[in-house]
Amino acid sequence: GSPRRLLLVSNSTLHGGGYLGHCQEHIKNFLGEKVKRVLFVPYALHDRDAYARTARAKFESLGYGLDSIHESCDPVEAVRKSEAIFIGGGNTFRLLKALYDNSLIQEIRKRVLEDGIPYMGSSAGTNVATISINTTNDMPIVYPPSLQALGLVPFNINPHYLDPDVKSSHMGETREERIRQYHEEPNTPPVLGLREGAMLLVEGDKATLQGVTGARLFLRGKKPTEHEPGTDFSFLLIDSNLQNL
Repeated sequence: GSPRRLLLVSNSTLHGGGYLGHCQEHIKNFLGEKVKRVLFVPYALHDRDAYARTARAKFESLGYGLDSIHESCDPVEAVRKSEAIFIGGGNTFRLLKALYDNSLIQEIRKRVLEDGIPYMGSSAGTNVATISINTTNDMPIVYPPSLQALGLVPFNINPHYLDPDVKSSHMGETREERIRQYHEEPNTPPVLGLREGAMLLVEGDKATLQGVTGARLFLRGKKPTEHEPGTDFSFLLIDSNLQNL
């Protein structure tokens, strides 16, 4: 089986709490005591210094040191030496372009999928952990060379998934309709809609929904299904099964 360990969080901040407050116990359980320092990737936001300060304060409060990759003169070497990687949220297109620009796609894949170091993502950082960023909510403010992402899992995620408001008179497209349009294209993988407060824990070939809210799973050609925290999503990790679901 794969040595991969992933914590894919829908959002960094939940209403009523501070930065990563709603998932800090999950983070401590995930990183454990072996990890001493985390490599932070702030590429999704423009002000990387301020972003790194916010992340550093949080992780230090949890007992971990934090190095921001943008402060390194050699980002590839920083990934190679890292004990754990955390990619934060922001604009997914900006983030993915920076990962390509700094030649980090294959390096991160190797560290996570072969060496087994923990990978944590929130929002855009969760998006880039999947096959592609086709199902992000963000505007394409820059052009990455490809929409293909890290491929740490063989499906896509839609963070910040929103249910239609039945009381609203807004007639714009719902998130569900947009995902259905994606699935109208051939050979498109499953999409897991993670609501605010939800996260997916992947340990090797096991995937479990965690957090305080549920998720909605979209499979091409099927009706979407609703899932509560604790759901076993391990079947999504089996590549050969995906086209047959």
